[in-house]
Amino acid sequence: MVLGKDIRLNRILKMGKMLCVPMDHGISSGPLGGIKDINKFISDTENSGLTCILVNKGIIKILSRPINIGIIAHMSGSTSLGPDPNKKVLLGSVKGAIRLGADAVSLHINIGSKEEPMMLYSLGLIADECNKWSIPLIAMMYPRGENIKNSNDPTTISHAARIGAEAGADIVKTIYSGNIDTFREVVKSCPVPIVIAGGPASKSSTGTLEMCYNAMQAGAKGVTFGRNIFEHSNPNKIINALYEIIFENKKYDKVIENFKRK
Repeated sequence: MVLGKDIRLNRILKMGKMLCVPMDHGISSGPLGGIKDINKFISDTENSGLTCILVNKGIIKILSRPINIGIIAHMSGSTSLGPDPNKKVLLGSVKGAIRLGADAVSLHINIGSKEEPMMLYSLGLIADECNKWSIPLIAMMYPRGENIKNSNDPTTISHAARIGAEAGADIVKTIYSGNIDTFREVVKSCPVPIVIAGGPASKSSTGTLEMCYNAMQAGAKGVTFGRNIFEHSNPNKIINALYEIIFENKKYDKVIENFKRK
């Protein structure tokens, strides 16, 4: 029996894996380079290998046309101009996301922040609503806040990821620990699929591709790279290379060879 959640997961994944560009940055950081004209960016990249995009609800409303890849509606936010950028508040509802045509919803939770309890409360409520309406939930679980001494500590990352799964997320997005062996333990300790965040813009394309390759070797189910794609000098080129890693299982050296030749 195929359930509604299965159908929707199939729209944002390919072979159970994800290649997503999150573009929710307009609320937190403003109109960054690459997505100032977000409709153009989506149009230019949607056929390059992406399985889905992640955007705020207002962007779904102003899409110039229906797109042929999955849409994740992001439902929490804060701004870099506010008193506490780590405090993510709800900006939408599951029913609202469904009305807009979203295939899934996402929430950002900062574990270790003084506002963590409020964010966890929101995560629990939205997880229940997602189950009610059979829509996938992607939980962005970041170790970030006053109580986090080392955000790259694999034990802390494992704890953050596990919280997302235990609270009801279908997919957890978290940061890469920087090491295949330690991240393999993060993946093993999380009972739902994990995809990695890209973080700040990488200094090199090879660094972006290496992080993706190593995370996949550790058992990740894909990537959600924002700035490392939309601020790249050639977004389609980097997406193509990420696709080779995630879906074609190509060796790192071969991917880099192809990337430099294009």
